[in-house]
Amino acid sequence: MAEKQGLPEGPGALVLGIETSCDETAASVVRDGREILSNVIASQVDLHRLFGGVVPEIASRKHIELIMPVIDLALKKADTKPEALSAIAVTYGPGLVGALLVGLSAAKAMALALDCPLVGINHIEGHIYANVLQYPEVEPPLICLTVSGGHTDLLYIDEYGHYEILGRTRDDAAGEAFDKIARVMGLDYPGGPEIARMAVDGDPKAIDFPRGLMQADTYDFSFSGLKTAAINHIHTLEQRGEELPVADIAASLQAAIVDVLTNKTIAAAKAYGAKTVFLSGGVAANEGLRTQLDLLATAQGMRVYYPSPVLCTDNAAMIACAGYYRYRRGERSPWDLNAVPNLRLGET
Repeated sequence: MAEKQGLPEGPGALVLGIETSCDETAASVVRDGREILSNVIASQVDLHRLFGGVVPEIASRKHIELIMPVIDLALKKADTKPEALSAIAVTYGPGLVGALLVGLSAAKAMALALDCPLVGINHIEGHIYANVLQYPEVEPPLICLTVSGGHTDLLYIDEYGHYEILGRTRDDAAGEAFDKIARVMGLDYPGGPEIARMAVDGDPKAIDFPRGLMQADTYDFSFSGLKTAAINHIHTLEQRGEELPVADIAASLQAAIVDVLTNKTIAAAKAYGAKTVFLSGGVAANEGLRTQLDLLATAQGMRVYYPSPVLCTDNAAMIACAGYYRYRRGERSPWDLNAVPNLRLGET
């Protein structure tokens, strides 16, 4: 993905980040990988809510419409001229291929016109750097749990830019399970926040949903069995003509997912002697997950860090931050960099 071209200039680097992996068109200018000068996000949630989920073709067309106005606004808010940019960082995977290509094409065009370095960023890596932006004083080594609609990864980070992948989902991601079960229950899109909202009034012990791979000697995750069990439970109640206890189902589902995520994360931190835990990704905004991870970590003398909600969801500031560190290491992406919809962390 990247080739190296010596060491770039010293401090004061301005990096433009571009993110279009799914249904947010985002651009951000970040100084020195730590200071957010602008962070513009144009969401398509209301548009896709009509369909109960993201429609790839509609998302791509909307990105085409929004990409340049969003970039222009990010530069304006940062009071930055394009010529002042040190590098342009862009998500090239994973995500929806059409959506990725819009951001990638814009980034390439700008980088070529400005004779500016292009740095391709893995979207999952970007989520990790949301915490770096929020907590610039925190340094590795640390354990990072990244949980989103499409990904669940548990990592050991001994230095920024270097990751040891301890575990990842073998099937459905945690966020995907939330969204699919919410849809079956008739909740609004996106389903994850709706599940969390309903869970507040429910009994987390009402339904004994399975905890996949909970006792297994692995840091991998599996949520397909939980998804199937929850959907079967809902269908059984509907066939009996019984009213769905939506709050109890939501609370029990959330408890099952949170138990697995938190226990494996703390186990990994203990095994690696890490006293710092990062929580990142869209599901990092889940209050139940934050609370339980905090409790378990505190009992072990560890500390948990998680971004503010705006940095949990897809945004370009995290991409600019990740891009800055790769730029500082002298990494450059070639002009034939392409979108990789199934890109995994650690792959190029």
